[in-house]
Amino acid sequence: MSGQTNIPRRAVLTAMATASAALAAGAARAQTTDQARPTPGQGKVALVTGSSRGIGAATAKRLARDGYAVTVNCEKNRDLAAGVVRDIEAAGGSAVWVQADVSDPSAVLRLFEENERAFGGVDVVVSNAGIMRLAPFSNMADADFSRMVDVNQKGSFYVLREAARRVRDGGRIIALSSSITQLRSPTYGPYAATKAAQDLFANVLAKELEGRMISVNAMAPGVVNTTLFTDGKTPEQIAGFAARTPHKRIGEPSDIADVIAALCSGDGAWINGQTVFANGGIV
Repeated sequence: MSGQTNIPRRAVLTAMATASAALAAGAARAQTTDQARPTPGQGKVALVTGSSRGIGAATAKRLARDGYAVTVNCEKNRDLAAGVVRDIEAAGGSAVWVQADVSDPSAVLRLFEENERAFGGVDVVVSNAGIMRLAPFSNMADADFSRMVDVNQKGSFYVLREAARRVRDGGRIIALSSSITQLRSPTYGPYAATKAAQDLFANVLAKELEGRMISVNAMAPGVVNTTLFTDGKTPEQIAGFAARTPHKRIGEPSDIADVIAALCSGDGAWINGQTVFANGGIV
């Protein structure tokens, strides 16, 4: 055919071999780079309250996977907390568990001291412990309202106060809020109020810690597949919540843990003083 150039077969084979070698070398360099890149929490310590189950347990395990040594906390579920520690250790991580009721400031102090005895300090604190009591205003019992305030609002304050004193420069502090502050569904009023406090806590504390490169945020999950949400609800009610999200499902604890881990990473440093909504688009 007119204009066709004949290329010797030996030249073609040589070019192919050279290209293959270059590709292999590039892959090897990429693998070496990935292996050399430190994990986000390597050599750092995280303390997660209310981490014997649900979002707290998922967060503790995720941060451990990212290289953090983790202090797991429970109020009374000792067996579950010990199980979270076993899971972390089985995966090659390091963890301890400490029983402490966050509504008791002396217990919170002991929690942080036990963490320091185990790991020497703290870089990340996730104030996750919380309870939920639902009823219309007209039927809300004094004891239920008081307990929510004690655990969700006062308890988080005690944890954040201690975190402000102890988290090392460059660390992270995260308070668990809720997307119910936007949904504002009937029967959720008092609970939503205790969670709205977390948004204010995080925003103000971020300003108070200026100059220390500590990022403080509130994390606001939507409906999540935990006993906190599912207990007392029928399958039809749960399905109704799922139908309200664009993804047509409720969240899993790992969905929230992944976002918390992102905030704790180096890439999350510039997010500070914010309420981060992780709810699948339900609001």
